[in-house]
Amino acid sequence: MKQPKSKVKEELDSRTECGRSASIFHADIHCFVSTFASQKYSGCIFGRVVRHNNPRERFGTRADSALLRVADAPQEMANAHWKYMRVGLQEDDDEEEVMVDILEERRQSSDIGHALRTFRTHPYRGAAPCSASQLNAAVLASQDVCRVMVEVAMETQAPLEAVREQAVAILEEMSQNLQLGFVRLMGFMLSKVLKRLYSSIYVNMEAVHMLQQAVEDTPVILLPNHRSYTDFLVLSYIMFTYDIPLPVIASGLALAGMKFMGEMLRRCGAFYIRRDIASNRLYCAVLSEYVKSLVRTGFAPVEFYIEGFRSRSLKSLTPKLGMLHMVLDPYFKGEVSDITLVPISLSYDRLLEESLLARELLGIPKPKESTMGLLRVARVLREDYGCMHVNFGRPVSARQLCQGNIEPLISIEDPQRPSEEKQARVSRLAHLMVRIQERGSFTSLWSLMACLLLQWPPSVLTQTGLPWRQLAERTLWIKKLALNFGARLNWPGHVPDLEVMSLAVALHYPSVRLKAERVFLVVKEEDEVAGRQLISTGDDVARMAEPMLMMASYRNQSLHLFVRPALLAMALSLSRSDRRDEIFASFCFLQNVFRSEFIFIPGEAAKDFEEACYLLKKCGALDVIGPQEMSLSEGGVEVLSFLRAVLKPFIDSYRVMLRFLSDQDAYVITEKDFLPAVRSLATKLILSGDLHTYETLSSDVQKNVLSALRRMAALTKLKASEKEYRVDKDAVRRIERTLYAPD
Repeated sequence: MKQPKSKVKEELDSRTECGRSASIFHADIHCFVSTFASQKYSGCIFGRVVRHNNPRERFGTRADSALLRVADAPQEMANAHWKYMRVGLQEDDDEEEVMVDILEERRQSSDIGHALRTFRTHPYRGAAPCSASQLNAAVLASQDVCRVMVEVAMETQAPLEAVREQAVAILEEMSQNLQLGFVRLMGFMLSKVLKRLYSSIYVNMEAVHMLQQAVEDTPVILLPNHRSYTDFLVLSYIMFTYDIPLPVIASGLALAGMKFMGEMLRRCGAFYIRRDIASNRLYCAVLSEYVKSLVRTGFAPVEFYIEGFRSRSLKSLTPKLGMLHMVLDPYFKGEVSDITLVPISLSYDRLLEESLLARELLGIPKPKESTMGLLRVARVLREDYGCMHVNFGRPVSARQLCQGNIEPLISIEDPQRPSEEKQARVSRLAHLMVRIQERGSFTSLWSLMACLLLQWPPSVLTQTGLPWRQLAERTLWIKKLALNFGARLNWPGHVPDLEVMSLAVALHYPSVRLKAERVFLVVKEEDEVAGRQLISTGDDVARMAEPMLMMASYRNQSLHLFVRPALLAMALSLSRSDRRDEIFASFCFLQNVFRSEFIFIPGEAAKDFEEACYLLKKCGALDVIGPQEMSLSEGGVEVLSFLRAVLKPFIDSYRVMLRFLSDQDAYVITEKDFLPAVRSLATKLILSGDLHTYETLSSDVQKNVLSALRRMAALTKLKASEKEYRVDKDAVRRIERTLYAPD
């Protein structure tokens, strides 16, 4: 449903009234929220209907999402009551949100006509396209790049012209070369491919219209989550479909090596960035100036993944700050009047890379990106991957997120080292953007079913199977709980619940099968286990690990709904007390331990605790006796048991690794030795029946444990290049003891 022009104009006018100077990022998250929010709400988020506008009349339910709560008064904390404010996602409580299937029209009209139609865009201030050579010349002529070239020449004793040639080579390797002819060719190809892969691709149209307006008034930064290689292709396809200027996209350099496809992606807007560039001053300077030049010219939105990498576990990753600093710098220096940030949530029923992701988590290197490799996996076109949701967030003005105090954000002397205060401010903003992405994501039915399946012993799933009716009843129960916790659910309407669940199981046939009214986990035969020689595990464990981690990844898509109440449920066990302050202390301890696993906005622990209290009270699992006392309710055993089971794989995995560190004789470890040793220990425990979770084998979980122990001063890094750590065994044992809760 298209938003009225006057309403869009009113929204943009309200954004431009706030703040008049190119000031620094000063306020904390409360100010971020209050300067942008337009309305306030009391109470919690509730699921609501989202109208899927296509002939199939598919429906979903959603939360009143992207609402951050503000709870300044201690009394509000005591009563587990707070206010929500609109921050990032386009919502309207009085109207249904319309999701349009963009593939429906493609199935009824000409793909070549769509690709060759007139493409009319309205870029920022009518900016003309900037050629690659013009942009590169501007970067080489900039003061910052010239200064760094002189400094590098002096440090390396190399001729200045030789250093300049290095900078030219960096730009040639990096720069995009956006050309409409190649965009049309890619659009035609994508129309064919996407119709084969997905039954529907739903887009929220009101937010698209707001984006169309935003790109005319300010430079726009697109911040999608990253779950699949198709993410950036689908976003560019949507923007091409709705006459929005095509984005220039930060991409990994590995894609540039793909013959034909690498150059085609470059001509569709991709610019390529190397990994691990911190030690290369010249490269950092050229990249920083290149990104800032893209923002200043404003001829195209800039798109990058704020998480930095594709999430192999399908959980949100801790955001990276480098690119965010770069894109905000032109505003902070007064070179543009404002910058608009647009968080985007992409949700998939089923991922193309599902088995590849599981293998990567088991330590099997991913195949090198190549055009031939892409052609070899053309069999994916014969598969059904369900539907996809692309939820554009409400455009967020950088100017409204700033206050009037001026401070240099990036010093002239060292552009790569912002102040600690500035780093903290940008970190909070980055975490906020990821939280908005989580709020805007659509939870699939299979994700909820995976939550339940993983709470059963693997032997049941492989040998006797889980009774279908039992799984169906529990799925309907968890659906209700998810809606109470604010989920946006992708649940078709006018279809019997059992049929909807049967279709979800059928879609994920590589993982599970429904046979004789029982659900079985699909385990590959021994000769089918790809790369098993690369996994230092027993054959039986290796065969089970891939489907179990694949299922865990789908479960992870819904963890953001449950993690805060789950932490509170576990804190109630750890604290062994009814006192609010002691329970809160345990809650904060758990948040600190799992800060690398889940997204928590820095400094927001008290409000996360309030949210968890409210949700548990709302579903009848918690009784708040007074300002300083709370207890479990008699009717909340089922909810609390489920929530603790959600966290159990992570608790058990962390315990295994803590036990390994405390029991070994060495006081110094390297990451290279730690990962295979922990995997070997986990394998023995699984084979002996002492460990039931396969997530201990995940390299992501293993690295997150190291990150947590460093943050909690149980590990101290000795040599940055070798990833060597000194172990404080006393600290490790204290953490291990604290994590043990009575059953």
